[in-house]
Amino acid sequence: MASEKDSSPASSSNTKRKAAQPISPPAVKRKAQSSISKTAVNNFFKPSSQKPKERTSWSERAPSDDTPATLMVGRHEPEHIDEADRQKRTKIAAFDLDSTLITTASGKKFGGDPNDWKWWDATVPTKLRQMYAEEGYRVIILSNQAGLTLHRDPKAKGPKNLGKDRVGDFKQKCNAVLAQLDIPTSVYAATGHDIYRKPRTGMWKELCEDYDIMEVEIDLENSMFVGDAGGRTAQLRQNGPKAAAVAKDFSCSDRNFAHNVGVTYATPEEFFLGEEPREFLRDFDVAHHSYGEDHDIIFEKKNDKDIVLFCGPPGAGKSTFFWKHLKPLGYERVNQDTLKTRAKCFKAAADHLGEGNSVAIDNTNADTDGRAEWVEFAKKHKVPIRCVWFKTPLELCQHNDVVRSLNKPMNPEAREALPNIAFNGFASRFKEPKTKEGFEDVFAVEFKFRGTKEEYAIWGRYWT
Repeated sequence: MASEKDSSPASSSNTKRKAAQPISPPAVKRKAQSSISKTAVNNFFKPSSQKPKERTSWSERAPSDDTPATLMVGRHEPEHIDEADRQKRTKIAAFDLDSTLITTASGKKFGGDPNDWKWWDATVPTKLRQMYAEEGYRVIILSNQAGLTLHRDPKAKGPKNLGKDRVGDFKQKCNAVLAQLDIPTSVYAATGHDIYRKPRTGMWKELCEDYDIMEVEIDLENSMFVGDAGGRTAQLRQNGPKAAAVAKDFSCSDRNFAHNVGVTYATPEEFFLGEEPREFLRDFDVAHHSYGEDHDIIFEKKNDKDIVLFCGPPGAGKSTFFWKHLKPLGYERVNQDTLKTRAKCFKAAADHLGEGNSVAIDNTNADTDGRAEWVEFAKKHKVPIRCVWFKTPLELCQHNDVVRSLNKPMNPEAREALPNIAFNGFASRFKEPKTKEGFEDVFAVEFKFRGTKEEYAIWGRYWT
């Protein structure tokens, strides 16, 4: 029986009005789509003893006991290794990584995603496996990776994890590359600008020690290094009816590295695709500076007391020239690297002159304004001033600077390597010195290596 309220006219009207409105069903909650695969979830909860073993183990190396690690080494061992795999192999087939064995899958120049890679050519993994299994090579990867930071300098500016964040991604990418290749091999990644960085031979020495091979045991004639940094010049290449521009290589470091260790060099195009070699050019070629006796410089002292002002870029051989040619003549050296300020240089020079000694100003003195201050200083002290101009190309100076900084026996003043701005800054300010500036004469010195055969054996490699 209907209630009195239900039977009222107002209630009947409201019921009809409500019934006329469409009723929407309640919203159905969408199930969240997880980006984590079921396999990954299962592996997470699986006991460690049942998880697949990562076949690549990583370690770090430092150039010396008192410096932080700058070299990463990933050693890959497949699941099944027979006795032949553990035998010593004296033929080395070494390869660069990026743009030689792999490239980005996205087409970008640099891949940030550890999954953004593919083989440089489809033949690469097959060729490497064949070299290992059928030709008896030890296959190794040697790569410069200056964008990575293993141990950040606490004094450095910027985000604390800058560079170091990429280390994990790099390892992940290498793990995948080595897993696909799946032969006993190692990857060496040089993250600093020290002895490990190609064309320097630090990584080569490490691999020899790791695989218990003395360098003299290596079959250099049949060993090789393949990399894309070959110093190749730009060219136009005919592609059907059209000519396409081919860019020059960013450096010659891979070719120079092969020269340093004494093995054959090839570009990936030559090695994997059989293309003909292209023309190449080195900014600095050690072949143009052979070892020879030093009979080409005769510097004579013309005055009882005078000033000799050096002019030349860093690494031009100024300090070596002083110790060999001016110190025996009784000159005292004034050097701003040692004294730190220009004012202290003027004071030291005045003190030496006051004691009756001649003075050599061992600084770069690139511009006329800076040299003019020393000319006025000489006039004030009533002594002649001469100029020794070191006509050394900047590429050669940079080579000298690195050789000096990385070889303690050739670096008595313990100087560190200079940044590129030191050389570019000199070039931007340099004006050729002239006698009209107030010099008694300008003595030009062409560079020639001046040292022992043992020192030349070090100097005569490629370092930059």
